[in-house]
Formats: sequence, structure tokens, C-alpha cells
Amino acid sequence: MDKVVIIIPARYGSKRLPGKPLLKLGTKSIIQHVYENAAASKFADRVIVATDDRRIEQEVRGFGGECRMTPAGIRSGSDRIAFVARSIQGDIIMNLQGDEPFLKPAVFDRGLQRALADRDIPVVTLAARIRTTGELDNPNIVKVVCDTAGCALYFSRFPVPFVRDDGGNLVKRINGHYRHIGIYIFRRRTLLEFVRLKQSFLERMENLEQLRLLENGYRIAVAVTGNPPAGIDTPEDLARARALFTKKRKAL
Repeated sequence: MDKVVIIIPARYGSKRLPGKPLLKLGTKSIIQHVYENAAASKFADRVIVATDDRRIEQEVRGFGGECRMTPAGIRSGSDRIAFVARSIQGDIIMNLQGDEPFLKPAVFDRGLQRALADRDIPVVTLAARIRTTGELDNPNIVKVVCDTAGCALYFSRFPVPFVRDDGGNLVKRINGHYRHIGIYIFRRRTLLEFVRLKQSFLERMENLEQLRLLENGYRIAVAVTGNPPAGIDTPEDLARARALFTKKRKAL
């Protein structure tokens, strides 16, 4: 069976929430929560945090995790995981964001299962059904349109597909729309090819790097799952996450 490696890119220097991976939810850091969720995957053979900051490295090694240092000037999370992927063995490389402490293995294992089942698919990502018009109209929530084989046709910040004749029916307007969940599962070769490609026209227009793959002819399979809780990008997100964590802990 193919060897699966989950790599978690983690930066200290977030503009909106500096030191984010080291901030606490309960007694554990955010990065520890993410790492432990990844390690609980049914399919992962190895989990690695990729960082450019020694404080994050110290934290990860402190709770017994594996960490690899990367250069500080790396542009994106995909470039960071590719830097690590070049020096390790692994057939399938998953990019798991380091600010998603509530994202459980049941969600991303759907994508890993799809990747393991079809070796002809170079990339797998995730999506969930859109439930409200607020989600549909929010440009920060990326929409994905798929073909009949469950592969992406396009990703957009615009509400696609556009419903020409909704008749004011809100249910009809959101029916069949899906939001993209930013987890990418690559065949190792595809990941290394991807980061060598030049930024593409559509990628620049929408500011969505996955469009670089589509523009260069790569198929992206989309595994549909339930809506995960939101990640942590701002102080307000952190406050909500801490409240949610406390609520979940009290419910146990």
C-alpha cells in the first residue's frame, strides 16, 4: 500500500495572530491539537510539522512530535511541504493546515481514502455542501464545481454555478453548491511538479493556487464531507475556538 505522510506547515509570523501555533486551547497548543488529530488518522504512516521557527520546533519536539525546519523565505504552505517532501519517503503527501485544531480525522480521511483508492488521481481535496446564502455570497468562502466523476471543474470566490432563475427561492439558490475545504492530498511527484510551475493567470485573478493545477491540466478529485468547524485566523476566531473547546470539554 502507498505510504501516506501528513505534513503540517506552521508559521510563527502570522500578521493577524502572531505566534498562532503556540497559542493554547486548554492545556495544549493549537499545533499539538492539529498534530494529534493527524496522528489519529486511519491512513497516515507519518506526521511531520514543517516550520521556519525554532519556538515551534521546540514545542513540537516537547510533546513528542516530529518536526522539520524549512527556510524562512518560503512563499506558501505548498512550497513548505514540498521542501520537506523532497527529503523523505512517501507516496501520498497531505497538506494539513496548522490552524485547524477541530478538524477531525473522519473529515480528512475521506480524502485520503479517495487518494489511496485511485492511483491515477494526482490530487485530492475536500468540499462540503453550502447551507446558507451567506456562505454562497462570501468571497472568503471558495466555491467548487465538479464534473460527473467528482473532479473539480473550477474553483471561485464568486457564487458558482450561477443560478439564473431561482425565482427568489433561497433553497433552490444554494442547492448543489459546495464550499472548498483547503486540504490538499498530492501524489508526491505531482506536488514537486506543482511548486515548480509558474503562477497562472486564473490563479492571479482569483488568488487561488489550486487553479494553477487546473490550468496546467491536472485533475483534482473532490471528496465531499461534512462541514468542519472554522479555523483560527484572528483574535476573534481564537476567542470563539476557546469557547467551543470549553463547551466540548464540559459536555464530556
